[in-house]
Amino acid sequence: MNNIETLSQLLQLSDSQYRIYDIGRKIEKISKEQFEKVELNQIPYPTPSQGHAIFAITFWQKQSPQPYLWLLKLPLDERGLLNQGARNHFIAIVVEALGSDLTKDPSEQQQELLNSNPYLYTPAQYKLASLNSKIKTDLKQAPSEYFAPFLTYLSGELGWQNWQAVGVQGITDFATRINQDNHSQVLISALANLPDEVLFPLCSALENEPLAIEVIDALLTQLKQAMPDSNQLSKQQHLLRSLSANSQHPHVKTFIAGLLSQQTVASELLITLSGRCWSALASTELMMQYFEHLVASDDTALFNSIFKDLVALPELRPIVFQCMRAPNRSTKLAQAIGQLFNQAS
Repeated sequence: MNNIETLSQLLQLSDSQYRIYDIGRKIEKISKEQFEKVELNQIPYPTPSQGHAIFAITFWQKQSPQPYLWLLKLPLDERGLLNQGARNHFIAIVVEALGSDLTKDPSEQQQELLNSNPYLYTPAQYKLASLNSKIKTDLKQAPSEYFAPFLTYLSGELGWQNWQAVGVQGITDFATRINQDNHSQVLISALANLPDEVLFPLCSALENEPLAIEVIDALLTQLKQAMPDSNQLSKQQHLLRSLSANSQHPHVKTFIAGLLSQQTVASELLITLSGRCWSALASTELMMQYFEHLVASDDTALFNSIFKDLVALPELRPIVFQCMRAPNRSTKLAQAIGQLFNQAS
């Protein structure tokens, strides 16, 4: 066990079945092949979050269907490559505590060693619920006890304001099963009636799911109806967030292009775009429009933070560099970029 060099190797040697999920920006399965390349520093981590790779590993033995779960946060270098020392340190702690059997019940001393692991990550409750639902769906396990009541609520039979018994786990169970049975149609029929107390957590759960075009269009309809009302900014943010996993769909890109063509865009929506719908910005034209809106907010800290965040994404980095050198950038944008790099030097 002393020659283990990667997490993939550790899991394979323990004879575990396993799956890996990115849980930083959104919850999305990472293929074993891609994760191995990340571990070997052959490719950068695809969706870094604040300089870290944040991911979940669920694993189980063939004879036991009960999965175990690691939630990890490992640092990346400036190129987005995994910090090998941190990864090796995590492996050493696990091997010291558990040896080759990752699924054995640890002793009190071993548990204490595992709990002191500096790379363990505690996600927000809504994200943990979404991860739990996604794992159960992927492993073809039954949803939680909150799923059926939420389906009943979406039928409207109980009254739309009687949402107090709705559980977040039921919402995330529904979201991960949105493409099963008639769930898409159930959502479309209910969407316009949902109070914010239900709509907002539902949008947070939908951000991880590929959606049918009918659902995308229904969400966009609600978003467009909310756009003229500045008092509905939070609703706009959540509906935009719900389209995160579908941000490269032509209908979503058309909406975002229209949004960025407006004279002003609220800073809150700019934050949602960069944090959730960044893939829609993967063109020089849209990225330039985005940066011009961002610099118009006159918030230097916000500009610097989002610029650093976007340039760290491998998908967007070359486009951000093109925008930095673009001859048609405004004087204000050129100054903001210059100040950012002067601070760094």
